[in-house]
Amino acid sequence: MEITPAPAADIMDEESWELRLYVAGQTPKSVTALANLKKYCEQYLKGRYSIEVIDLLKDPQLAEGDQILAIPTLVRKVPEPIRKIIGDLSNEERVLVGLDIRPLGSKLQP
Repeated sequence: MEITPAPAADIMDEESWELRLYVAGQTPKSVTALANLKKYCEQYLKGRYSIEVIDLLKDPQLAEGDQILAIPTLVRKVPEPIRKIIGDLSNEERVLVGLDIRPLGSKLQP
């Protein structure tokens, strides 16, 4: 019996994603950022992601670890490399490119 490794694209499709969203309370931008992030994750990463929301009004010391300079900021922890996107994440194309998310079955695979 011969075992063939899965194509790289299939392995990438199975990766889990760990995302961290830094916010400051319930500001309109923070609420919008979280809603947009959940929408994109359900659409493109369904069942393969976790989102950790960090409220810097409650835990300001946590901003230092990821060097957060503005809010809201989204940090992709896994898969590496770490990537950051600042803003309310309303530009879907910019978010997908920034996080290097390719829709499943996309013909844009490298």
